[in-house]
Amino acid sequence: MHGDPIGYFLTWVTYGTWLPGDARGWVEYRHGWQLPDPIRELEAMARMTEDACILTPEQRQAVDAQIAETCAHRGWTLHAVNCRSNHVHAVVTADVNNPKKIRIDLKAWATRTLKKKFDSGRENWWAERGSIRYLNTDDDLEAAALYVRDGQDTDRYS
Repeated sequence: MHGDPIGYFLTWVTYGTWLPGDARGWVEYRHGWQLPDPIRELEAMARMTEDACILTPEQRQAVDAQIAETCAHRGWTLHAVNCRSNHVHAVVTADVNNPKKIRIDLKAWATRTLKKKFDSGRENWWAERGSIRYLNTDDDLEAAALYVRDGQDTDRYS
């Protein structure tokens, strides 16, 4: 289905910052892209157990560093990472059977770091899932890494 990917473009958002029904559109698990639905968004907001998570520049730096450390520890190649105030992008090459493991591990270790260094009481740092795009060619890998490094904005931690 996905061939033999040479890397993965991973994206996930912080808790509460892109809810089902969002005015920008949203992705429903196993059903794909959905149009805005204000009622559904209000219902999702009502179910939130904490405020939406907006990461500070210091938290973002800590997430970037932890992702690099986790990839090095696992023997994965990190081509690019960019933690923003409300989402994370990472481009990784890893010999895994299921690329969800990469995302799960990166989110878990980033959570541990954020809890230890910034807020041990917060339970929800990230949305439940995220996106995994398969990168099958050198051009795909290069384009994804370039986007992650340079396609966000000019100030890395603002």
